[in-house]
Amino acid sequence: MTNPNEKQEREFSLIQLLPNALTIAAICAGLTAIRMAAQDNYVLAVNLILLAGVLDGLDGRLARALGSDSEMGAELDSLADFLNFGVAPPLILYFWALQDVRGIGWFAALVFAMCCVIRLARFNVGNKTSENEGSSAFFEGVPSPAGAYLVMVPLYWSFAFPESNGLPGLVLCLYIIIIGLLMVSQVPTWSFKATKISRSNLKFFFFAISIVFAALLTYAWLTLIVLCLAYVATVVWAWVSAKRS
Repeated sequence: MTNPNEKQEREFSLIQLLPNALTIAAICAGLTAIRMAAQDNYVLAVNLILLAGVLDGLDGRLARALGSDSEMGAELDSLADFLNFGVAPPLILYFWALQDVRGIGWFAALVFAMCCVIRLARFNVGNKTSENEGSSAFFEGVPSPAGAYLVMVPLYWSFAFPESNGLPGLVLCLYIIIIGLLMVSQVPTWSFKATKISRSNLKFFFFAISIVFAALLTYAWLTLIVLCLAYVATVVWAWVSAKRS
C-alpha cells in the first residue's frame, strides 16, 4: 500500500515546475539561435542568446524563492549554460564570418566551447565543495554568460554600424580564443550576486538602471557594446586590486 506522505513528496505544483520550464525554454532559445544563424538571420540569433541569458538569470532565483531547487534543476541549468553560452555563440560567429577561414575558424569555436565546459565543470565542483563558505565577492575567471556576451561584441558592432568593416577572420579567431581563455583563467571577476546596495544609495541605483533600460530600448547594440566595455573595466579593476593586495 502506498504511503500518502511518499505520494505527496513525489507531487509538485505547476508553479514549482516553472524554474525548470524556464531552463528548457532557454535551451530551446539557444538551439533556435543556432538555426537562425545557419539561415543568416544573425540579429534574431543574437537576440535569442540574450533572451536565454535573461531566462538563465531568472530560473535559479525563482527556484530558490519557491523552494523548488533540486539537483536535477542544477544539472539542467548547467547543460543549458553550456549550450547557450559555450556552443551557440561561437557557432553564430562561425556562420557569420569564419567560414572563409574554416580550419582556424572552427578551431577557435572549439577552443571557446571547451573553455566554457571546463569553466562550468570547475564552477560546479567549487559550489559543491564550498557551499557552506558563503558567497564570494569575486569569481575566478570570466563567468560563461559574460564570456558569451563579450565574444559577440563584433556582432553588436556590425549591427550598430552596418557600414563599418568587420574584423579580419584571423583577428576574430584570436579574439574568440582570448575570451575563451579568460573563462578558464584565474583572473578575479566581480560577482554581481554578492554586491549589496545601501538604502541611501537605492535611488541612485534605480536611476542608473532606468537609464540603462532606456538606452537598451533606444540604442540596443551600442548600449550592449558600452556595457561589455564597462564589464571589461571591472575585470581590469579586480585584477589590479588583487595584484595590489
